[in-house]
Amino acid sequence: MSTSYNGNGSAPFVAGSDTSEEAAASIDGSAASLRNRVFAAVHGAGLYGMTCDEVEVALNLRHQTASARIRELFLASRLHDSLQRRRTRSNRRAVVWIV
Repeated sequence: MSTSYNGNGSAPFVAGSDTSEEAAASIDGSAASLRNRVFAAVHGAGLYGMTCDEVEVALNLRHQTASARIRELFLASRLHDSLQRRRTRSNRRAVVWIV
C-alpha cells in the first residue's frame, strides 16, 4: 500500500482501497481549508511546534483528520519533524512538527 500527496488540493488515498478513496472524496471539499488551519496552528507555535495530539486539541479535530492533514503538509515539505518529542494525552511520545 502506498499513498502520495500530489499537492493539488485533493486528499490522498491508498491506491486500490475503495474505503480509502471514499474517505478522501468525502473530505475533498474541506481538505484544503483544514490543511490551512493545521499549517497556521503549527506556524503560530513557532519553534516550539506542535504534536498531532496538540493540533487535535487546539483545532477540535478528530485524530484521523489532524494526522492526515499533517501527513499531507509533511509530504508537501511544508511541515518538518523537529526531532523533538513530547508526550501526548495518552502519555506516548510524539513527533513535534514545525514549519
